[in-house]
Order: sequence, then structure tokens, then C-alpha cells
Amino acid sequence: MAKEHNQPKILTAQMRLLERLTNTCAVSGDEGPVREIVLEKIKDHADEIRVDALGNVLATRHGKGKNRPRVMLAAHMDEVGFMIVYGDGDGLFRFDTAGGLDERQLVGKPVWVGADCIPGVIGAKPVHLTTSSEREKSISIDSLRIDVGPNNGSKVKVGDRGTFATSFQRIGKSMRAKSIDDRIGVATLIELLKHAPPNIDLLAAFTVQEEVGLRGARVAAYAFDPDIAFALDSTPAMDLPTWDGEENVRYNTKLGAGPAIYIADGATLSDPRLIRHLQETAEAEGIPYQLRQPGGGGTDAGAIQRQRAGIPSVSVSVPARYIHTAAAIARVDDWKNTLSLLYAALSRLSVDTLSR
Repeated sequence: MAKEHNQPKILTAQMRLLERLTNTCAVSGDEGPVREIVLEKIKDHADEIRVDALGNVLATRHGKGKNRPRVMLAAHMDEVGFMIVYGDGDGLFRFDTAGGLDERQLVGKPVWVGADCIPGVIGAKPVHLTTSSEREKSISIDSLRIDVGPNNGSKVKVGDRGTFATSFQRIGKSMRAKSIDDRIGVATLIELLKHAPPNIDLLAAFTVQEEVGLRGARVAAYAFDPDIAFALDSTPAMDLPTWDGEENVRYNTKLGAGPAIYIADGATLSDPRLIRHLQETAEAEGIPYQLRQPGGGGTDAGAIQRQRAGIPSVSVSVPARYIHTAAAIARVDDWKNTLSLLYAALSRLSVDTLSR
């Protein structure tokens, strides 16, 4: 195992990096602002760095010794948001969603639009002017507009992306931000690249367009052709009490229970050897963990798994409530334990891990 002094930690610098990443606007297909931060932070810590045709950042850090497994770690740079599709004049714009967003919770949300983060708000007909039949229906995105005001209307154009205008905030043991999914994975991957254990070749893929179909990971995995892959993401914590006050036993993950190891989701059946490796590592190191309950959704692992002749893959996520909304909540300790588990698991990997 790598020496203790090389163990990555979540300290003030890492928290500030996460704040910078989550406050940055980078909706699917327009990941440039986050890509610039990633390149800035990893330039002195990788043996090879390149940006591919889709915009993925592919960085390699070679280990030492013989028979090193080639291990791909993927974290997506993009976030859910909006795309401007038509201008109605007077600073009002029609838009479409980029990634999975619930239209019911969009009304009244402040947003940032375009490269200059023009402030705006998502507007709809006031509730006291709607008919009873309208209130019985789910609101349609066609009836919504992004309003940036007449003075800023000329600064917004068709194709511009928009995202929620929610700034990072530390709230006691928790963190609140708009794009914890998956800037927390990006921040984690940066730290793992900086502190890569020498027993592996670490292949870091900061991917694009995950939220619209795992597109970047597909080509990144083809280029890297790794032996093993881990997707680093954030997963929904469906752990709120039920309406009648009874214990909520239907959940994907829970806040405060540690990193979530995926068994299965809508895109992947995780490799059982890697699940076991993560569990044994956590138990040996005294790191709390939880198994993400099988269900919907998906991570970059779903695309990586199917490349080349097949790549054994698993996802490890930081749980967060209210993902894909204007603000998500995650626990600081869950992030710390996720980083610790991944580093320890990588340090224990060998070419024999998959032969067990």
C-alpha cells in the first residue's frame, strides 16, 4: 500500500475546489468552464494529458513496477440544465431541458444563462390566474419561459445553456450546491490523480455528456482500453420520512452511511469481484459504506462496461438528496469516506484481483 503521507484528504483546499466547481456553469455539451479548472489542477500530476474530440479530459499517471493493472476512473464534468431554443422578445426565451429535470419544480427558480452567467428566472402564469383544470395538470415546459429582462435579452442567444443560480454553501455537517452531481466526483478524481498509488496505472477520464446518455465515457473507455473501471458519481439519497411518519424503508442510499457501492442500476450490473474488493477493503480499513439498492438511473459505468471486449466496472457514489434540482444536500463525512475507500481500494488492486 502507498505510504500514509500520500493519503489524500478533504481539507480546506479541497472544499474550496468543490465550491469553485459547483458554482461553475457547465451543462451537457458545454463543459468548457469545468474542463479549464480540471486542466489547471492536474497539469503537474499526470504523465500524459489530452482532450479528445468530444471534450473529455484523458489523463494518465503511470505507476511503478511490473504487471500493473490499468485502472480507469471516470467522473463526469457536465450537469443538468437548460438550452435556449427560441427568443420571444423582451428578454423572454423558450428553452428545453438538458438531462433529467422535473418540470414541476422549475417555476420561480433563479438561473444563470450563457457564458457570462446572465441572471434570469423561470416564469409561468401566476397560480391565482390559472383555471381549476390547469391546476389539475402537470405544468408543461412549453408554458415556461426564462426571463432575463429586456436589457439583457440581446446577450442571450439560441443554443446558450442555462443552469440554476445556486451558490455552494457549507451547512454544518452538510454541503448544499446545484451540481454536486457530479462535481463531487470530479473533485475526488483530481485528488486521486494527485495521490495515485504506485501499484496501478491510473487512467483518469473527466467525461462529457453523461447526463444525456453516457456519451463521453463511451469514447473515453474505448481510447483507454482499461483492465478495470470505477465510475465516481453522486447518487440519490431517497431517505426522507414517508408522509404518514412511518420509517422509510424504500431507499437507494442514505446520508451519513458512507460511500454507496452499486450492485445494479438501470445501465449496469456491477462486477461482483469489484464489489467484493470494495467491501473487503472498507471492512479492513474500518471505512463505513453502504450498498446502493438496485434500481433505476445509471452512471458512466454503463457505457464503459460495454466497450472493447468488455470492461469489468463498478460505481462508487457520494449520496445526496434532491439531485437534479436547484440544490442538492450531501454530507462532508460521506465525501471523505468515499475518497478514503477509493484510495485504499486502488492501493490494494493487483492483476490477481479479477482472477479470484
